Amino acid sequence: MANCNKLFLDYDKNLTIPKKKKDRLKDSKETIRKRIKKYFKKNHPEYKPEFYIQGSYKMKTTIVTKDDECDLDDGVYFKREVGVTGTTLQQWIKNAVDGATTNDPEHRKRCVRVIYEADYHIDLPSYYYPEDWNHPKLAVKNEDLEESDPKEIVDWFIEEKDENGQLVRIVKYLKGWGDYKRNKMPSGLAMCILASENIEYNDRDDIAMKDTLIAIQETLENSFECVVPGTPYDDLFEDYDNTRKNNFLSNLDDFVEDAKKAVEDEPNQKKASKLWRKHFGSKFPLGADEDTDAKEAKLKSISNAVLSGEAYSGKDGKINSSNGVKHKPHTNYGA
Repeated sequence: MANCNKLFLDYDKNLTIPKKKKDRLKDSKETIRKRIKKYFKKNHPEYKPEFYIQGSYKMKTTIVTKDDECDLDDGVYFKREVGVTGTTLQQWIKNAVDGATTNDPEHRKRCVRVIYEADYHIDLPSYYYPEDWNHPKLAVKNEDLEESDPKEIVDWFIEEKDENGQLVRIVKYLKGWGDYKRNKMPSGLAMCILASENIEYNDRDDIAMKDTLIAIQETLENSFECVVPGTPYDDLFEDYDNTRKNNFLSNLDDFVEDAKKAVEDEPNQKKASKLWRKHFGSKFPLGADEDTDAKEAKLKSISNAVLSGEAYSGKDGKINSSNGVKHKPHTNYGA
């Protein structure tokens, strides 16, 4: 019913990192890299860091959260044999970036996080990757190294993407939904995998979103799993307890129900947009208080008349099919 495609495209813009923030993020990334190179050259010259941007930033699916924050994952690779433990490697990186911001860097389980408060953060996972290994191994705090290959996931997603960018937008919409609902909703990577494996393409993003949500719902009803399409091929839902699982599935059921109403039942764009906003929040635009389908049907009728050469302009300036100045075929007949 109500066509909300334009609202979705505007929502995509609202989720996209603004240029000024993106420029700051890039500058911070370069500054962090220089600090790490300098630290290792001075303190541990036998460890030579190389870098690879990975995750959502590389796949162009990063979003600005409702707190106006975003992130970047910059992998730090050491192409040498294993020396110190992964925990020590992380600690060295933490030492290297200490003082880069007013906030102390965080030594997290799988990365060191540099926080630029109320703006963005940069995560620095670290890896050993000797030439004779098939895949790098990730440093994990107080645990053994884990085989992990983020580049495989990036390469997989590049192969999955369509020329029109709809898959990228659907991933961002799902991540926007997860960010708005929070309460341990699935990670951005999980949303990316669910979208890629269940995408239902359509000329309209609202219809594609609705159909993709239905496909995800059906898939998870059959088997509640989300397997990473790259080393180590783990199931991101394996550790979900019943509370987290049920919270996600309940949110998904509610979203599917409202998506169906918005696309199939509600002719008024404003009312339809309010159904979408229940799941996306205020970043999703409010629609016009009008029957967009009726308006679109009228424009199509006019366009058919104009393109067929059977249109006239009356004294009131309105296009009709019988009286006034006859048109030659053209495309200037409305929004």
